[in-house]
Amino acid sequence: MSKYHFIAIGGIGMSGLAKYLLEDGHTVTGSDIADSKYIAKLKDLGAVVHIGHSEDNLPDDTDVVIKSSAIRDNNPELIKAKRLGIPIYHRSDLLEEIAKSAQDNGKCFIGFSGTHGKTTTSGLASFVLEKADLEPSFVVGGIIPEIHTNAQHRGKCIEQSLNLQTEHPEETGKYFIAELDESDGTIVKYYPDILVINNLEEDHIDFYKNGMSDLIKTFNKAISQAKKVLINNDNEGTRKLSGNFITFGLKDADYTAQKVDNETIEIFYHNKLLTSVKIQLAGVHNIYNTLAVIAALNEAGVNIGNISKYFYSFTGMGRRFQKVCEVCEIQVYDDYAHHPTEIKATLEAAASKFGKENIVAVFQPHRYTRLQSLWNEFKGAFSNAGRVIVTDVYAASEDPIEGINGEAFAEELEGSEYLSGNMEQVAEKLLPTLKKGNIVIGLGAGTITNLGKNLEKAGCVAN
Repeated sequence: MSKYHFIAIGGIGMSGLAKYLLEDGHTVTGSDIADSKYIAKLKDLGAVVHIGHSEDNLPDDTDVVIKSSAIRDNNPELIKAKRLGIPIYHRSDLLEEIAKSAQDNGKCFIGFSGTHGKTTTSGLASFVLEKADLEPSFVVGGIIPEIHTNAQHRGKCIEQSLNLQTEHPEETGKYFIAELDESDGTIVKYYPDILVINNLEEDHIDFYKNGMSDLIKTFNKAISQAKKVLINNDNEGTRKLSGNFITFGLKDADYTAQKVDNETIEIFYHNKLLTSVKIQLAGVHNIYNTLAVIAALNEAGVNIGNISKYFYSFTGMGRRFQKVCEVCEIQVYDDYAHHPTEIKATLEAAASKFGKENIVAVFQPHRYTRLQSLWNEFKGAFSNAGRVIVTDVYAASEDPIEGINGEAFAEELEGSEYLSGNMEQVAEKLLPTLKKGNIVIGLGAGTITNLGKNLEKAGCVAN
């Protein structure tokens, strides 16, 4: 077994990879600038994790160092690794190796990708397979409800194959599910048996300098490396791709979906009813997510009849319209949406459930480059909120861009308000202005995730 050291081990993606390796029997050490619940779980599994970065954190006998894109060249652990000649992998390199190993051991590698929905679809696929006792292995970008994890390693062994409690032993342990990130182009590293592309829209302009044309080139490369490719035929971006596809959509596709009532969806394959499922997730985007998962698992050879009943118990991924607390009879939700299309979908679903007039959207722009390139699209994303609050930009290691900031955006977004400061200060300013029955939704990929606990803290002080 190998010894791995993770620099910035506490993030959702890095912690998932570390957990997978620990369950596979490897030794894991790591470091991060702050403690977290993800780090606590890794320690429980045997990882040695240091808070703060120092060359002393890196054991001399480490086999591989894993880093994320956020780690800069002046990191002392990275400097030591280079001095000692220890191989340094980007986290995508590690996922590539994990996926290859899974395939070498007979697992079907299903990768979910696209601008939106990849965390939900990869998590949903993993969830229903796990609930059906099919023992999937997976690495996804969020915490799966009930399972309470973002990664799991399951190896096929005699004990599993002879487990008489397993309802469908012929399918047990056959699947590896992964969320494949397109933000930095690393999606071209993988060779999935099934690649699902939920949708494509212009994003990550910091990497894709030529916008959609670069994004399409990258995905066409990824498509050429997959055995089967499923695309959303209703999405303008995916229709620009080249290749032979299996399609899904609400109509005119290989796999289609029809909504029967508020919860029931019928899924058709080549115009013949494949299955009927109930879901409790609101919004048309979750019909697409459900359809994508059923299509992918059907193509992978899963008996859909064995998993259909588990879709309803899926309550959504962590940070995807997730209720985090209730303060002074005000419900607070957290949502990772940081692209105009994602924000629009979340607020539409929230308004249909709670009424537009009750929705208070608190938007933390994520990256100056994204806010700049999608400025007008963001302006059109908040129509289903009764009130909009804009905070300062979460830079995500980017340098500021003159004239591109939260205050300037709020001035252009009619009817919105700007609140400055860190998230604790935002919560302190916001809470006195809220009314009983308000539904507060924090939107963004940065520190906005702390809004709920900061509102709770502000409420305790006020009382």
